[in-house]
Amino acid sequence: MSAQLVAAPAELDFLHCDGTVVTAPMTAFQAYCAMTSHVPGWLAVAFRLRDGISRRFHVAAIHGFSSRRPQQVPAVGELLDFFTVEAISDRQLVLTSRDTHLAVMVSLDLAEAGLGRQHLRVTTSVQCFNRFGRLYMLPVGKAHGPIVRRMLRNIA
Repeated sequence: MSAQLVAAPAELDFLHCDGTVVTAPMTAFQAYCAMTSHVPGWLAVAFRLRDGISRRFHVAAIHGFSSRRPQQVPAVGELLDFFTVEAISDRQLVLTSRDTHLAVMVSLDLAEAGLGRQHLRVTTSVQCFNRFGRLYMLPVGKAHGPIVRRMLRNIA
């Protein structure tokens, strides 16, 4: 299964892909829950800073990731933290966040890696619609890779 993107590759303003080997059996949703199970303090502060700055530009607060697990597996169209669930199966979880400035899609994809292991791939794609979206992505784009790598460590 290949990752879903928010737009055609030529139309993207940001694309990042990272992954890890998963040794315990899990679904894509369980992988997301594991990734968000521990949010480091510096990331929580970064989300509060993001919300404070964005509020001045009439952008909704996202409040970051919740470390508590949902009571049930979400359905397409429901919220998972600040994302909308676009697609969900055992092997793939596709999430979006959209506003007037940009559209973000995160695709978590699991593939067999042999010897009872799976490979989890996290692909984030962004399409910016205006100057604010492009300015917003300058710091976010630089921080995104280290944030995803840190969250992937929660799975190990």
